[in-house]
Amino acid sequence: MDRIANVAAGGEEKAPIIIKKINKGGEGHHGGAWKVAYADFVTAMMAFFLLLWLLNVTTAEQKMGIADYFSPASASKQTSGAGGVLGGTTVTVSGSLANSSSPAGLTVPVPTLQGAANSEEQTEDMQESSSGKPTEQDATGKGAGEKEGGWTAIDTVNGMAKLAAAGETASADKNRDGKVDEKELREALAKHEQTQFAKAEAELRQAIQQIPELRDLAKNLVIENTPEGLRIQLIDQEGYSMFPSASAKMLPQTAQLLSQVAQVVAKLPNKLSISGHTDSTPFSAGSSYGNWELSTDRANASRRALEASGVANDRFESVVGRSDRDHLFKDDPNSPRNRRISIVLLRENPLRGQVPAGGPAGAGQGAASPAPAANPPPARPGVTPAPSAVGTSR
Repeated sequence: MDRIANVAAGGEEKAPIIIKKINKGGEGHHGGAWKVAYADFVTAMMAFFLLLWLLNVTTAEQKMGIADYFSPASASKQTSGAGGVLGGTTVTVSGSLANSSSPAGLTVPVPTLQGAANSEEQTEDMQESSSGKPTEQDATGKGAGEKEGGWTAIDTVNGMAKLAAAGETASADKNRDGKVDEKELREALAKHEQTQFAKAEAELRQAIQQIPELRDLAKNLVIENTPEGLRIQLIDQEGYSMFPSASAKMLPQTAQLLSQVAQVVAKLPNKLSISGHTDSTPFSAGSSYGNWELSTDRANASRRALEASGVANDRFESVVGRSDRDHLFKDDPNSPRNRRISIVLLRENPLRGQVPAGGPAGAGQGAASPAPAANPPPARPGVTPAPSAVGTSR
């Protein structure tokens, strides 16, 4: 009634003021799932950069060995039981069980420290080996890291990688026991190397026949298999020499021939040995330059020519001058065919038994030595032969 009376009397009623207070609470917790995703990302990046680093510091053969290690030598067509990837064969050598219904993978035995009765003794031997101290195995000549003839575990891995690259891994297992032992590996590598030598010889001869300027020099090229390796010889002939008389500056045709030799040998990994040879034609008495210097200079000139044509410098094992100490025709020391440059592709894997037949493939090497000349050839132009009492140097 009072309110109505106030309105009737002209009074104004004030509206009530309402204050609304809203208490804002904190946002909900998102959890730590992002941390797991971030950790996975960082781990993946670390693995990626580690992979890039390994690709940069390893050689092609090491990459092939790693790839061959993680891939089975033969994949089974079966899908269950003993027909799995390993075909019922364990990854170790001893105690392996092979299943006759599936092909067994090739297993390469890795040398281990022998003579250690427990893990503590093995650890001590490994520490002594790494510090350079002789171990018990070293004293007996049966080191852990080396086999007979300097064969190491690294050689085994590299050898298997080389055979895998050539597709000859399966054929290396001669006795079909599911693994390639050291003997089989050595024989397979030697056979592979001999095949490469045969290809190099055929390629070199074909290249010479295809170049008109070098066809006439085919008789000056003698290629033969030796226990040391594949020997390529550039031999002087009657009326034609590889070098001018008493000079180590080779003729243009000789340089072109060496260029063809370089293109062939550059494709192989073998080391090279170069030797220079002269006949017994003497220099003048009292000369400071003789056949030793001449043969050495010619051998070194040949090395420079090969290097200029693409053969790496670290491929050269030796460059020597033999003077007239190793004649090709011993019955005729003054024969021009005793003057030659010998380039040998050294074997990395020696052949078991005799060197394959084939012999020299060039000018009369297999024939009997010619009879000595009736009159000895004159000395080098401008020089006088040494007195017979002193002997000759070429």
